[in-house]
Amino acid sequence: MAGVVTRAVAAAVLVVVVVVAAAELVAAEPPPSERSALLAFLAATPHERRLGWNSSTSACGWVGVTCDAGNATVVQVRLPGVGLIGAIPPGTLGRLTNLQVLSLRSNRILGGIPDDVLQLPQLRLLFLQNNLLSGAIPPAVSKLAALERLVLSSNNLSGPIPFTLNNLTSLRALRLDGNKLAGNIPSISIQSLAVFNVSDNNLNGSIPASLARFPAEDFAGNLQLCGSPLPPCKSFFPSPSPSPGVSPADVPGAASSSKKRRLSGAAIAGIVVGAVVLALLLLVAAVLCAVSKRRRGASEGPKSTTAAAAGAGAAAARGVPPPGSGEGTGMTSSSKEDMGGASGSAAAAVAAVAAEPSRLVFVGKGAGYSFDLEDLLRASAEVLGKGSVGTSYKAVLEEGTTVVVKRLKDVAVARREFDAHMDALGKVEHRNVLPVRAYYFSKDEKLLVFDYLPNGSLSAMLHGSRGSGKTPLDWDARMRSALSAARGLAHLHTVHSLVHGNVKSSNVLLRPDADAAALSDFCLHPIFAPSSARPGAGGYRAPEVVDTRRPTYKADVYSLGVLLLELLTGKSPTHASLEGDGTLDLPRWVQSVVREEWTAEVFDVELVRLGASAEEEMVALLQVAMACVATVPDARPDAPDVVRMIEEIGGGHGRTTTEESEEGVRGTSEEERSRGTPPAAPTP
Repeated sequence: MAGVVTRAVAAAVLVVVVVVAAAELVAAEPPPSERSALLAFLAATPHERRLGWNSSTSACGWVGVTCDAGNATVVQVRLPGVGLIGAIPPGTLGRLTNLQVLSLRSNRILGGIPDDVLQLPQLRLLFLQNNLLSGAIPPAVSKLAALERLVLSSNNLSGPIPFTLNNLTSLRALRLDGNKLAGNIPSISIQSLAVFNVSDNNLNGSIPASLARFPAEDFAGNLQLCGSPLPPCKSFFPSPSPSPGVSPADVPGAASSSKKRRLSGAAIAGIVVGAVVLALLLLVAAVLCAVSKRRRGASEGPKSTTAAAAGAGAAAARGVPPPGSGEGTGMTSSSKEDMGGASGSAAAAVAAVAAEPSRLVFVGKGAGYSFDLEDLLRASAEVLGKGSVGTSYKAVLEEGTTVVVKRLKDVAVARREFDAHMDALGKVEHRNVLPVRAYYFSKDEKLLVFDYLPNGSLSAMLHGSRGSGKTPLDWDARMRSALSAARGLAHLHTVHSLVHGNVKSSNVLLRPDADAAALSDFCLHPIFAPSSARPGAGGYRAPEVVDTRRPTYKADVYSLGVLLLELLTGKSPTHASLEGDGTLDLPRWVQSVVREEWTAEVFDVELVRLGASAEEEMVALLQVAMACVATVPDARPDAPDVVRMIEEIGGGHGRTTTEESEEGVRGTSEEERSRGTPPAAPTP
């Protein structure tokens, strides 16, 4: 009997202990300083989506906040894609002294990283990609001794890469791609570093040997970088040949220079005699020219102007523009005045123009290329395609560089307008836009030079694979292409106030990164006559755009909507319709199918064969596309609104937030997932 009582008492005690422990666990709460730090951060940072942080509930239950096992301290703050706007307020997140993971990617965070965040002793993962961070990478980032992943991709960071990153001995991933970083890459020799990417910056010089193990695409987009794994560096100025009798080892030194300056007396005498003879010959030639000119002036007088004009006409007949036009030479008005202006000889001006050959003019990052027109003419060429504005060629130069050359036809502007327009296009830099790198202008030829993207166009990937045995584009790839095209168009509209004028799938070129498709052939319509430009021809053109009018922002959005319909239906609007009455009016066809409530019939059968299970996303994107192709221009959304709507649809495409975990899955870490569409915001 006593044993039974003893066991009952022990069981009761155990129950009491468990209840008390559970109550303590439930009641566990991060310290008030951490709660106030989080609330201060949210209050000082505008955000588009409600997070539902409530001071009356436990901070460990707030959206995006994770505590340790005992709910005693905050260890993770993850707020990707929730519409945060503005700078990270100092004195907020930096007070979370036990923070291990901070993810604020895919927002609109401005400015730099506060100093107090860079002093968190336990921070291991820092994800700030796809924001608007600016300024230099703070050297104080090296104080994050526990840091394992640093991802600052796709921001506006500038300046050099700090050498102090070598202090991060635990670093496993460093992504700085898609910024405006300049200067040399420091020699980063961290043994644990497994992911490294500095592509699409303004870096120059040779790649350090300690980083040569990473693939070439991790350094792409830096036109002045060289060395393994990129092509070897070439000396811009060749070394001087050593003098006879001097060993090559002596050439660079000061001693070699002094030896070369010690000339024999005979050599000095020969130089002096030669100089005197040359001066006498020049003097005699000048006297003869003056006498001849005086005699011609006395005998012909009033006819000199006519002769000069005839000389100009003859030069024009040979393809040399007259001096007043400024075409084909790259001259400005000041350079023409230097050649004599109104009082100078017209024949002399023509001679000067003829003596100065036309050349390639590099713009923007194209200044990093080292070839010239002769190199381009000697390159092996392959026709890539013929479009409404000209023919594109793939040109492989002797040095191994590959570029795309577009040969324009029917250009209707003068040299000065052409120069100004190309200079403006060269300033466009965005991963979803393919800018002009160089151009050539003469009376008979107008050429544009672009970077070469080997993956081809969206049109070829979407339509060229049908019936060929190749795997067609899956839904994720189509969504990423749609988002890339929308982002590129929004950048042109909002940052540069440029109208693309020719949005279509063949002008969406695919980069190696899955989400980095780039819009090409943008804003070329101003250099053509309205009747010949025909922007957006072949089914993409908005109904209000006719031959006599220029395209507009809203017309671009219409073309983007047709592109979205093309991705959804698998049908190209440039192909003949089933009835054989010209190109397919894709918006009208989709409207007719949807009107009959056969919405499922709209979608590409290839998606069904691939087992696509994203019907809700497909229907949502269809609604966005139909809004873009509204007949009334004012009823269409703006390009940034289209980006926002597609981002909201995307939702990560199977990329769960667990992939952001500190362990990281190879190939699916947060910095790699961010190449695609941003994840959906946490549910409030």
